Amino acid sequence: MTRESDFIAALRAIATHPAARGLADDAAVLPLSGDIVLTHDMLVEGVHFLPGDTAQDVAWKLVAVNLSDLAAKGAVPVGLLMGYGFAGGPGWDADFAAGLDHAVRAFAVPLLGGDTVAMPAGAPRTLGLTAIGQAPAGGAPSRAGARAGDDLWATGTIGDAGLGLAIALGDRTGPAALLRRYHRPQPRLAFGQAIATSVAAMADISDGLLIDAGRMATASGLAIAVDLAAIPLSDDLLSIQPDNRPTRIAAATAGDDYELLFAAPPSAEAAIRAIAAEHGLPVARVGAFTAGTGIALRDGATAVALPGRLGFEHGPVA
Repeated sequence: MTRESDFIAALRAIATHPAARGLADDAAVLPLSGDIVLTHDMLVEGVHFLPGDTAQDVAWKLVAVNLSDLAAKGAVPVGLLMGYGFAGGPGWDADFAAGLDHAVRAFAVPLLGGDTVAMPAGAPRTLGLTAIGQAPAGGAPSRAGARAGDDLWATGTIGDAGLGLAIALGDRTGPAALLRRYHRPQPRLAFGQAIATSVAAMADISDGLLIDAGRMATASGLAIAVDLAAIPLSDDLLSIQPDNRPTRIAAATAGDDYELLFAAPPSAEAAIRAIAAEHGLPVARVGAFTAGTGIALRDGATAVALPGRLGFEHGPVA
């Protein structure tokens, strides 16, 4: 048995959906109807995860960040295709397979196939995943549908994963819950599916609230005004950070939150809050779209200069 055949044998035990054909074929065959949502994200060691992150956490994150893209489209996940680069020891491969099995079970989404490849000596671990989803009956919301006068909403709390990364790097100490927000993001699938027909535009917060809000505004041909005072912060974050402007700017520019960011008219507020209450997920109105271009930042009634860095931009993390 080779290392690759051992790994594929482990994946075969995970890929039990009939469409996967026991991983014995060159392709999966998945019967679908209606609009299909496709997304693909990659994770590269030293860019998207730390060399010291566990294989199980990396497997979870690979699945979760792709499913977060489906959540932003209100889509129901129906399958995954994975690309896996062999680097390092076989023990890491086995732990990754165990973590992948846990993740696909937790999110009830089948692994359907993919590809494996040997990496050159010294190359960083490189992983890719394609997630396939069934779009909602009314169509998948895009980033580009916001209208002037729409409110900007965010789910959950913002900035936890950014502090979790600082803890993982050893730059500071803090609650384990923050570290977990970095290692084990939770895609808002059920909420995204429920809210899709009530929103004008939707995206996930992967690179930071400010930069992702700006992308939504640009795609919609509008300007966006964000209120720092309205950005929801967790008790865990506030246990180690003061509730002040620098803390809120840091939260708004941190990546890896994987909360949902969406635009909706003021008339939709009651429906939004009802759906949020049904799913036990807090939501906050954090800004508004206006005619024009660019991002305006305020803290309550006070205008605030934009920080030099609006969010995560691709580069090494360690």
